[in-house]
Amino acid sequence: MNYQETIDYLLSYLPMFQRIGAAAYKADIYNTVELMKALGNPEKKFKSIHVAGTNGKGSSSHLIASILREKGLKVGLHTSPHLKDFRERIKIDNKMCDEEFVINFVENNKELIERIKPSFFETAVAMAFTYFAQENVDIAIIEVGMGGRLDSTNVINPLACLITNISFDHTQFLGNSLEKIAEEKAGIIKQNTPVVISQTQKETQNVFSAKADEKNSPICFADSYLSCENVNHSQGLLKMDIYKNGVERIKNLQSSLSGYYQQKNILGVVALIDTLNQYHNFNISDEEIKQGIENLSSNFPIAGRWQTLCNKPLTICDTGHNEDGLKYVIEQIKNTPHEKLRFVLAMVNDKDVNKVLSMLDKDAEYYLSQAKIPRALPVDELAEKAQQAGLSFTKYATISQALAQAQQDSEENDLVFVGGSTFTVAEVV
Repeated sequence: MNYQETIDYLLSYLPMFQRIGAAAYKADIYNTVELMKALGNPEKKFKSIHVAGTNGKGSSSHLIASILREKGLKVGLHTSPHLKDFRERIKIDNKMCDEEFVINFVENNKELIERIKPSFFETAVAMAFTYFAQENVDIAIIEVGMGGRLDSTNVINPLACLITNISFDHTQFLGNSLEKIAEEKAGIIKQNTPVVISQTQKETQNVFSAKADEKNSPICFADSYLSCENVNHSQGLLKMDIYKNGVERIKNLQSSLSGYYQQKNILGVVALIDTLNQYHNFNISDEEIKQGIENLSSNFPIAGRWQTLCNKPLTICDTGHNEDGLKYVIEQIKNTPHEKLRFVLAMVNDKDVNKVLSMLDKDAEYYLSQAKIPRALPVDELAEKAQQAGLSFTKYATISQALAQAQQDSEENDLVFVGGSTFTVAEVV
């Protein structure tokens, strides 16, 4: 098989949550444990950092990887889902794994895959861990797929854990309260392993503290001692100073991740680096933290996070797709100067669509469509719900058609925004 045939095989043979939803979800880590055993337990052959959370875990993982690369380490990064190429999930020092590695892994382990019948995600995790072990990375940043306790990645014993924001998402699997969702995320906290919480939330604070106590693990809430001051969003950059216990620590920090929500992510990342320094003697300086964040686009670039696609008309996309993620996106849209908002919107079928639509600007013009995945919410259903929500809209067969029309309809000072799901954004970046 060539590379494309290999990916087609994985997609056709293995259930993939991002494409089909609940049918691909496995409520245990048995398959991953079996895969690891058969592969010689590669997860035990490299140091790691585990990152969970509802929103922000992808951005945080990339930022941590960038800072550690700035330190001169050989850094592996496993994230999901991918936007364009499967190999985005498996990187070392911003270089995707070779196509040949993917082909060989599948060919060498086809019998194993067909015997265990893992999901697509479980297979991707096994492949990533094998690659990181084979390439002798100094450290790997491992992003949780969903939840934490039962996630396939939860077979590692990391140096430290980071848990970002907790909000309502995948409630059919993780629970219908923030406390229950936090319990699932807290499942990554290991015995005697320090954990950082990016954002203090009253509903979840005690959940994390209790789990850390149970595991005898030091816990740190980033916003208890770090803060962002003098924050400014301009020219596609987030600019700010970071203070520690009220004293200036990192001045004139600039991040290409310019979404409003990135302030919380950055504090969590800085606290995670502090934790590595405190418990594992990484000796990463504030200057290396600053350079790592500022050099993200060259060290470990990430697409689809408040990303400008075009300036005439101003066209921005963001992968925010649940209530909490969209809250920040909507606020940032309001604060971005524009005359008319033209919103290209497509969603997946297992989100609280009515809740999302109720949050949106009634004065905007909506260009509705659906992503090219089985899990996409059909555009006719989205249109029916948009009508009930009192939105003005037109329907399009594809996201690219919707975007082209939104841009064509725009006057000089209009804003075009593309969002609603990761898969919406994947079709335009």
